[in-house]
Amino acid sequence: MELKDKVALVTGPAKGMGADVTRALAREGADLVLVGRDTAAIEPVAAEVRALGQRALVARCDVTDPAAVEAAVKAGLDAFGRIDILVNIAGGTGPVEKRGWETSPEEFEEIIDLNLKGCFLTMRAVLPGMMSRRYGKICNVGGTFGMRAAPGRMAYSASKWGLRGMTKTFALEAGPHNINVNCVAPGMVEGPRFFDKVLPARAKRFNLSIAEARRHYEENYALRRISTGEDVANAVVFLVSDRSRQITGVDLPVDGGWASL
Repeated sequence: MELKDKVALVTGPAKGMGADVTRALAREGADLVLVGRDTAAIEPVAAEVRALGQRALVARCDVTDPAAVEAAVKAGLDAFGRIDILVNIAGGTGPVEKRGWETSPEEFEEIIDLNLKGCFLTMRAVLPGMMSRRYGKICNVGGTFGMRAAPGRMAYSASKWGLRGMTKTFALEAGPHNINVNCVAPGMVEGPRFFDKVLPARAKRFNLSIAEARRHYEENYALRRISTGEDVANAVVFLVSDRSRQITGVDLPVDGGWASL
């Protein structure tokens, strides 16, 4: 129970790796404020949290809307009295297998708002309370395309490179208040987004079968396998626990060995 008696706010808690992270936090003893636009999708995950003996509050929120973010954080504070942990998972892929000059201004703006502005707004909302208590853990979920460039993912890469800079700046600014701010950077992760969007786009671009497209990714990784949501959840739990008390401002790749090798 690494997180016993802690309260964690999680954005994007219901789908893909978000559900794995939510369950992992609950298993470690955290109570949860679960934030997202699709509350119907969040409710079953909240039920799992409660079945594990932890409290769960579901709050409807568009993380790109400043007023909605402030309201969701207030709901968490009203329900639990404090927020000790923030995990930013809500995000999108943006255009896939589209070159920069093929990307529309609308597509670019949409993914920057979701992946970058959304994290800014949630950090901005929770930090005053963390600073007043002199305790806090923030973990942003970035991506390895924010550590190493890849063709066909310009807009997504821009959002995740920006998130790295934001994470490091907040780490410097919040550090004197005993607040850790870190970033987990998954590579490809098993889940609906990978199967329904990423693999078909790669298969179409290179005239591959879906199985061949998967191998195309796997062969780029030292461990020759695609990450799972549980792999990402394990890294998040470490970075929001006190085992990582002396770690801040880092980018932790969870990618089987691609971005850092």
